[in-house]
Order: sequence, then structure tokens, then C-alpha cells
Amino acid sequence: MRRRIVLWALAVLIATSWGTSTAADLKPIHTQKTKDVTITLMSESGQWKAGANAFVLKFTTPDGKPYDAGKASLSTSMPMPGMAPMIAGATVAPDAKPGRYKGTISFPDSGARQVTVNWDGGPGGKGSARFSVSVR
Repeated sequence: MRRRIVLWALAVLIATSWGTSTAADLKPIHTQKTKDVTITLMSESGQWKAGANAFVLKFTTPDGKPYDAGKASLSTSMPMPGMAPMIAGATVAPDAKPGRYKGTISFPDSGARQVTVNWDGGPGGKGSARFSVSVR
């Protein structure tokens, strides 16, 4: 009986801590500066891999304060010689912390991706940024 209680408590502890990364746990994948905002794409490993990926988008002002980007989106494309580009869209939702958005995206294989981040809020209104990220 005592063993069951210990196992149950351990399971609850693991379940409640699963996926709760703090900013200190996250490593930057890429940082892109625009005129009004700096966008940092982060994950626990600091890189994207083929398969499912969880990530955080962090928007900050040039002086480092959180930037409310309103509705944010992220998509990727991979040019394919002689074919249409391979496109992947991410699921992105606001985090509890200002200026942060949690997301998920899946890639069928590795390779260089063109990332497009769009937003429609904040003091600067609508904006977008493009940059490249390698999927390993």
C-alpha cells in the first residue's frame, strides 16, 4: 500500500512538472531584430529536429521589456528544386507571461527552413520577420 502511494505521488509530481519550462531552461534557436521588436525563438534543446517540436516565441522591445504582439503566428517553408516549397504551420498561443507565446510544429525531415513570424498587435501594430533556421 505504501509503495502505491509513493508511486502515485511520483506520477503526480512528474505530470505536474511535465512541459513547464522556465526561461532559464530554454535555449535560443534564433534571435531576429526588427525596427520595433526583437523576436527570440527558443526551445529546451536550442534547436529544431525532424518530428514534433515545442517552442517559445519571445517578443521584446529594443530596451528588453516584454512586447505584447497581439495575435502571433509562425510558419516555415523549405524550397524544393523543381517542386512547390514544403510548408509547415505552427500552432501558437499566448503564454501566461507577457510577450511570450508557446507553440508546436512538426517537420517530416531535416534541412534549412525559412521562418516567417507575423503579429498584429502591440504599439507598432502589425509586423513580420523572416529568418532561416536549420532543422537537424
